[in-house]
Amino acid sequence: MKIVVVGGTGLIGSKLVSKLGEHGHEAVAAAPSTGVNTLTGEGLAEVLAGAQVVIDVSNSPSFERAAVLKFFETSTGNLLAAEAVAGVGHHVAMSIVGTERMPDNGYFAAKIAQEQLIEKSGIPFSLVHSTQFFEFARSIADEATVDGKVHIAPVLFQPIAGDDVAQAVGRTAVGSPLNGRVEIAGPEQFRMDEFFRQALAAWGDPREVVTDPHARYFGSELSERSLVPGDGATLGTIRYHDWPGRNATGK
Repeated sequence: MKIVVVGGTGLIGSKLVSKLGEHGHEAVAAAPSTGVNTLTGEGLAEVLAGAQVVIDVSNSPSFERAAVLKFFETSTGNLLAAEAVAGVGHHVAMSIVGTERMPDNGYFAAKIAQEQLIEKSGIPFSLVHSTQFFEFARSIADEATVDGKVHIAPVLFQPIAGDDVAQAVGRTAVGSPLNGRVEIAGPEQFRMDEFFRQALAAWGDPREVVTDPHARYFGSELSERSLVPGDGATLGTIRYHDWPGRNATGK
């Protein structure tokens, strides 16, 4: 089938295009660099012609509260309108485990708004809520750094490899629409502070990790289960210890 991957040149999108192609699907990467701009609508009608499925793994270039909300509302609105005209039968969107538990977080609030647009669109859909990617661990550590020390809350943390994310999203896309959500996560739970203490040591990063119950995660204070899925989540197979990027020293 023809599957359009919006954000198809990014971390997860490029993996999806590759994996879907290996399974015999016509996977098309849609991004500004390929002539498709969901904010302006440029190229949408052309790329969606004949598509059965759209996977949206795009992301906002800015995480500022108003900017990220405008991005997801505009991009998703344009995309859904174009899908309705093209007769797309399944819209798949990536989101984050725990969005509804931290509505004070500007990025999470924008993802909630995006999901509401999808749910009201009338197009059959599936929402894939993922935990944090292994690949973003450095960004999380950098965001949590205050005066040279990494402040991390002692809460549960269950990150997942990008390859496992792409596998789960791809399987969801070629299946029947859920008209609901599925949660995905890595195979192991950690204490978040201990995870980062070990991760920084493996990177050769000299920053001290400070266990701080009030440490904020991209602006939000965390509770014990803010970032982990509920029962019934689909778990990846790649353990962090076995992930090839675990000991990489570069940014």
